[in-house]
Amino acid sequence: MARAIIAGLLRQGRAAASLRVGELRAEARSQLEREYGIAVHADNAQILSGAALVVLAVKPQDAATALRAASAHWPGPNAALLSIVAGVRIEALARLCPAGTPIVRAMPNRPALLSAGVTGLYAPPSIPAPLRALAETLAAATGHGVWVRNEDELDIVTAVSGSGPAYFLLLAEQLASAAQACGLSHETARLLATETLYGSGMLAHSRARDEAGLKEERAAVTSPGGTTEAALRVLQAAGLEQLVARAVQAATTRSRELAAAFAASAAAD
Repeated sequence: MARAIIAGLLRQGRAAASLRVGELRAEARSQLEREYGIAVHADNAQILSGAALVVLAVKPQDAATALRAASAHWPGPNAALLSIVAGVRIEALARLCPAGTPIVRAMPNRPALLSAGVTGLYAPPSIPAPLRALAETLAAATGHGVWVRNEDELDIVTAVSGSGPAYFLLLAEQLASAAQACGLSHETARLLATETLYGSGMLAHSRARDEAGLKEERAAVTSPGGTTEAALRVLQAAGLEQLVARAVQAATTRSRELAAAFAASAAAD
């Protein structure tokens, strides 16, 4: 996700000199410098000096270590933190940052790598408009962003858009497998499934602002008494609606469990 944000900001016209990255692995530092022409350091003091916005882009299990190391070199009281770490709440982040640090959370998803992502954003009411605008700029660098009403909703964002690409990709895998079982070659089945996934996504995106758009597009494919209707009846009879609801609820619950575990661990340390 960090690479996607870097690439997106540069595409927007952001000067490479305005971006500095902290990376512990020497090989990754060299690759980032080579690909993007940005400054990459292992030393937090070098990357944080004078920064207006610090982006935390690490795995959840590394967040506490990264923030503790950064806090010793924090650029100043006006520097803000934007965290894209899944499941780590603002309350837990605040305990690891200098007192009073403004914090915004963002939940991007994997299509951000293709500038086709969507990022859920949350900021407490105390966060000023300029910082909210900066967070929106980062979200726009990889697709677009949407603000949620409270921090709990970010767990649902994680379940829907954060984990969502895996659901659609699993469906494409299953379609290809079923097509092979019916007699198509592996190559043809895979191409049909992936291109149908891609095209359907474009159709859905074209109607995203139309409340009835998804249902209308589905109805346009579903002729009465036809092949699509026969397939949809099987899916509905198998309880697809309830299965999807259970899956999203399971992912939401797991996000909240991970947040609670991180908070307990950080407090114990």
